[in-house]
Amino acid sequence: MILRLAAAFLLLSATVAKAETANIAVAANFAGAAKVLAADFAAVTDHEAFLSFGSTGQFYVQIQQGAPYNAFLAADQVRPELLEKDGVANPGSRFTYAVGRLALFSRDPNRRLDADALRTGDFDRIAIANPKTAPYGAAAMLTLARLGASKDLSGKIVRGKNVAQAYQFAWTGAAEVGLIAASQISHHQDGARWIVPQALHQAIAQDAVQLSPDHAAASAFLKYLRSDQAKATIRRFGYGLVE
Repeated sequence: MILRLAAAFLLLSATVAKAETANIAVAANFAGAAKVLAADFAAVTDHEAFLSFGSTGQFYVQIQQGAPYNAFLAADQVRPELLEKDGVANPGSRFTYAVGRLALFSRDPNRRLDADALRTGDFDRIAIANPKTAPYGAAAMLTLARLGASKDLSGKIVRGKNVAQAYQFAWTGAAEVGLIAASQISHHQDGARWIVPQALHQAIAQDAVQLSPDHAAASAFLKYLRSDQAKATIRRFGYGLVE
């Protein structure tokens, strides 16, 4: 009996010891999906994912400076690839977990939103993410340039530090319209929206990469992202996938 109890105690101790928390840096556009994925991940594994949200460019700088993240879910492919080349990320751990879409959004349901709306600029302010640090901001600027509207709208652009803040500007009316991530409006039907054609900006392929070698929770979370359950959630939030 004593031996059985000792064995059970050792087994329980080993299970507890295996459980870890992964600190995950997540691009702001993916916040809604990431929260659901983290909850589901905790339910099906012994591990947990602690999420921090922000702009991809800011996270890249922080990670280069030694910020204690175990994995990075970026809004582009460039930064994860650079981290891999610089030896900061685990070689071979990088993969595309989602493909984002850009959307023009207004809280006003009666506002007409399309390419001509951007060309004519019939609004006082348009919100975008900072194009220097946020890939969705760079995609927004490229869209305006390809429509021939970037010069005319230069005085109307309000820059959020990331795409979450750009959406907040459009949602609260601080800007009449916003070029944001389509995923941010995938779970409600309020306002007016126009999904920007893919041809107007570069593909927003979003890569994940592991930053801590031999970190069980980070490895498990990135593996979970590639599961059928996780892919279904990612699609539900309006993202495409690379099959």
